[in-house]
Amino acid sequence: MKNVIVIQIITALCISFGCSNAQSMASKKHLIVYLSRTNNTKAIAEIIQRNVGGTLVPLELEKPYPENYQQTVQQVVTENEIGYLPPLKTKIDSIEKYDLVFLGFPTWDMQMPPPMKSFLHQSNLSGKTVIPFNTNAGYGVGSGFQTVKELCAHSKILEGFETKGGVEKDGVYFVIKDKRAKEAETEVRKWLQKIKVLE
Repeated sequence: MKNVIVIQIITALCISFGCSNAQSMASKKHLIVYLSRTNNTKAIAEIIQRNVGGTLVPLELEKPYPENYQQTVQQVVTENEIGYLPPLKTKIDSIEKYDLVFLGFPTWDMQMPPPMKSFLHQSNLSGKTVIPFNTNAGYGVGSGFQTVKELCAHSKILEGFETKGGVEKDGVYFVIKDKRAKEAETEVRKWLQKIKVLE
């Protein structure tokens, strides 16, 4: 009889307080903010949303980057050199209501793109759980995830996710589709389970 009562108490505590990080994460409000030029980062953002829910917000600039790849590269290099933060058209109402914020961005100039830096400079993510994700041309994240840690110093940062996207300089644009999209879905689900956002 005592054993039954103890089990009932433990069960009640689990229901009240959550027995795992995944359970407690599921009850949190999720925001998925992403920057995507060739739609590969967007594809990963959509996979995350399908698996954990949340509000999906693409970052848009007041003055978009040029269509021409080389012109954009030169502009980004200059912005990084002088620390310019391009003004965002995107505004997020009541960001304080979100507990968990996914940040998705490609690697540009081996760094976090300036528009994502703009977002982090203008948004108070203190006390929130922040989770970065990245697509790149095969050269990796660069300093992007380190920048997340620096600009979100008062947030809890979970392990990020990165995968290969397009190689725009070679004319390879949107690649996370068809078979590659299924592979990416599997990779993302494993990552979400590893960081205990998904059971």
